[in-house]
Amino acid sequence: MCDLSVQEYYAYHIKSIQSSVIQALNGFVEEESSCEQTIDVDASENEEEDALLSLTEIKLQDVQAPEVCQEECKTVRFEITDANELSENCSVVEETPESDDNCGLNEISSETGPPLGIIQSVVSAQDVVTQVKRIEDSEEEDSEDDSYELCECEYCNPPLEQVPAKPLLPRMKSNDAGKICVVIDLDETLVHSSFKPVNNADFIIPVEIDGTVHQVYVLKRPHVDEFLKRMGELFECVLFTASLSKYADPVSDLLDKWGAFRSRLFRESCVFHKGNYVKDLSRLGRDLNKVIIIDNSPASYIFHPDNAVPVASWFDDMSDTELLDLIPFFERLSKEDDIYDILKQQRTSS
Repeated sequence: MCDLSVQEYYAYHIKSIQSSVIQALNGFVEEESSCEQTIDVDASENEEEDALLSLTEIKLQDVQAPEVCQEECKTVRFEITDANELSENCSVVEETPESDDNCGLNEISSETGPPLGIIQSVVSAQDVVTQVKRIEDSEEEDSEDDSYELCECEYCNPPLEQVPAKPLLPRMKSNDAGKICVVIDLDETLVHSSFKPVNNADFIIPVEIDGTVHQVYVLKRPHVDEFLKRMGELFECVLFTASLSKYADPVSDLLDKWGAFRSRLFRESCVFHKGNYVKDLSRLGRDLNKVIIIDNSPASYIFHPDNAVPVASWFDDMSDTELLDLIPFFERLSKEDDIYDILKQQRTSS
């Protein structure tokens, strides 16, 4: 039989050790004010518990208990070992979603500098770096957007609701069915106009500006009559100018003797894009595969450069033959189904 006093002695010391461990754990949980205080408390408690365990083992070794049975000794040693393992783990408290009693902090908040906020769940260091990188990228994108001002035209800022706009041109007339639509510019392409008096002006157009009537002197480009006459026979011709209608309309009346222009479009039909009046061919109401624009200004057809036939700007050179030279080209083009190959060849050769 085992001695009862020895059993009580071991039970007393084991209970003391367990009580110390429980107090240490409770003390750790109650210290939530800061991670540094928690770490200091953990260290002191570990030292105290280690000292208690060492003292207990020394006393146990000094006690003579030869009559204690092997089974009870094994039981006592097992309980002491469990208490020791529990005391070693008392300095680590893992935060889990189910726990409402933890301090709400983790190691990441002290390792990565100032916290981005109160971290309630475990966040890896890589996640923090990713969040910071996203913020930096977002700020860089915002700075780039601020430094670049977009044009306010509907081409750069399309409306949120894509409502089909009314075409600029009316329905094609029956006698023009199947023909290519040719958009022709006015100033520096067909004519040159100036407020300065010119002795050999072909037309003088009175234009009222701010209540004052001004005389506009207009010179026709050489061979413009032959050009318009032939173009009106081959194509559906449309006058499209960035000038105001109160000037361009009377000029067209005098210039177009054969009725080559089926329609006339003026500045209000252009798109003001990055400081230029652009002629958006997609708004005409015609198939772009059957639309050509003749213009001296590349900015005018910047939206559809593949549909353009560029011409040199004309001012007063009476020996110019560009319009006359273009007639054979357009006669051949009027018979083609695919305009883009022919236009590409024309641009590369000119």
